[in-house]
Amino acid sequence: MGQSHQDQEFAPNKHGSYGALLFDKRWKDKRSIILTRDLNQCVICGLTDNLQVHHRQYHYLTALKKFKAPWQYSDKTLITLCNSCHQRGHSKFKVPIIKI
Repeated sequence: MGQSHQDQEFAPNKHGSYGALLFDKRWKDKRSIILTRDLNQCVICGLTDNLQVHHRQYHYLTALKKFKAPWQYSDKTLITLCNSCHQRGHSKFKVPIIKI
């Protein structure tokens, strides 16, 4: 039996060690909150399929020498995008890294 798109999005081998964090219940809960807030549709094109929650910026914790976990970001830094808009955005723009 094949994996659903959502399962593939959360496959640890897709994002390396970061991908493993996407299986964490805290991220799944945060992701659900953002999807609900954005009415389960891409905020750019309105599609409702293949949705992903995008971090508009990454926070690097200088003292700890690591990035925040995906669920530790404020809701205002997260948006819902369809796969196409997400990929298009990453190909055009670099996600800023904020050192904290």
